[in-house]
Amino acid sequence: MSKSIDQQVAMLMERTHYGDAVMRRTMEHELRERLAEGRPLRVYYGIDATTPELHIGHSVPIRKLAQFQALGHECMLLVGDFTARIGDPTERDRTRPLLSAEQVQANGRILAEQASRLLDPERTQVRFNSEWLSRLAFGDIVRLASCFTVAQFLERENFARRYAAGVPIHLHEFFYAVMQGYDAVALQADVQVGGIDQTFNLLAGRRLQESFGQRPQVIVTTPLLPGTDGRQKMSKSLGNAIAAVASAEDMYGRLMSIPDDAMRIYFELLTSCGANDTAALFGELAAGERHPRDVKMLLARLVTSVFHGETAAAQAQAHFARIFQRRELPAELPDHIVREPVLLVDLLVELRIAGSKSEARRLILQGGVRIDGQRITDINNLVAPERCPLVLQAGRRRFIKLRAP
Repeated sequence: MSKSIDQQVAMLMERTHYGDAVMRRTMEHELRERLAEGRPLRVYYGIDATTPELHIGHSVPIRKLAQFQALGHECMLLVGDFTARIGDPTERDRTRPLLSAEQVQANGRILAEQASRLLDPERTQVRFNSEWLSRLAFGDIVRLASCFTVAQFLERENFARRYAAGVPIHLHEFFYAVMQGYDAVALQADVQVGGIDQTFNLLAGRRLQESFGQRPQVIVTTPLLPGTDGRQKMSKSLGNAIAAVASAEDMYGRLMSIPDDAMRIYFELLTSCGANDTAALFGELAAGERHPRDVKMLLARLVTSVFHGETAAAQAQAHFARIFQRRELPAELPDHIVREPVLLVDLLVELRIAGSKSEARRLILQGGVRIDGQRITDINNLVAPERCPLVLQAGRRRFIKLRAP
């Protein structure tokens, strides 16, 4: 490793977030001690396999894992295929539905492929926690459960809220943190990376490692990225997420739709801009020396390049400028998913732009319909998912973003 211990610690603790200053100092001290041993650390990040799609908010802890990897440490991507059968109760006000083993295994394989785009696949171990959790006997589970108290779980905000409201809390929901904690034991982890919302589960790993005679892992927690609404954390279930596998054009366009006051945290968490450069940029913005639109375009290009490369990001920016800026289209458009090829005539009726097929044909023949700025006069025009994303314009003021599933 070419970097000094101080440089490594500064790099690895940058853009992390902890619940309090004491925990941060403790984790930084323990990380420094382990780095001083001069051996590659065993570091992992766990992905919840309840859904088969990562969003760009997941890239924040994954890129932190990539920093450990760049420093020569042994990095593991853990797919929570067994824990997904319960589902993480964090910030849940009701019990999550149980998933089948087939569902979560399929999800896990897709997630691992998506996450590997931000890591060196040749140097990343992909593990599934069903490897060890499925082998536990009932006596093992009793031993794990004995390391925790019910009071500790009821201190969690979501459980406390449900308990006070009389909403059922099923016993199996307590097992999620216990099983996730056991992952650290099975992997003999030195470090676990995760979002700040996972602190309770990460600390469970430390507790169980101590119980099994292991040195407790260092936890490195990252801030949560707000969604495209700029308020709540990014979540697919809240409809404010940008998929990590979205096309370059779609990703760029959705980044351009975030509120101006969310731009700074997006710069801090999703780009490689240093703290000084980011501060200088937003200083110029506050002083009126930069236009918010130009700053947002820079952000959208930088983030899109992380997932698609600079060439695709540049093409996405040109596409956005051609469709939205030059024709002064609004950045925020209603979405419509095109799941299979559909005649433009039928699509206009489906979107209630036209009241009937005959009205849709007249609208097309009169030159009232454009796709990506090009006037469409063919009533047999076919709109297919592979052509998306596209911007459908009807008349002067009706715009709809057509997206693939």
